[in-house]
Amino acid sequence: MNTTKMLISGIAGGITAFFAGWLIYGILLMDFMTQNSGTATGVMRADMEMVWWALIAGNLLSGILYSYIFNRWANISTLSAGLSAGAVIGLIMGAAVDLTMYGTSNIMALNGVWADIAASTVLGAITGGVVGWVNGMGKKA
Repeated sequence: MNTTKMLISGIAGGITAFFAGWLIYGILLMDFMTQNSGTATGVMRADMEMVWWALIAGNLLSGILYSYIFNRWANISTLSAGLSAGAVIGLIMGAAVDLTMYGTSNIMALNGVWADIAASTVLGAITGGVVGWVNGMGKKA
């Protein structure tokens, strides 16, 4: 496994996850997710209270996770293979976290859970596509 390639594609995936997450959650689904929150209060931070270093680190680690899986076990180095694998990973991870949280907390209503699983699938596909594409850069056809 080429560690440099893994880190480069992981960082590219992390940057993509950050901006795609902002688009999906911060713009497209913001009102829907607010309307479908659970009974827990004070859960979401206001924009001025965001802990940016943690948000950025979390997204970078997400990209590195996709890159590690793709480089270590799957040898994924195309946009289309990355999109497919990323969607599956996003779906499984999103469903695992969301359903566990739904079963144990009052953070989201069930409609919010289903929407978040769908959003996680799309976010995973986009992130995985970029990681796969960057992995394939420089390869001879």
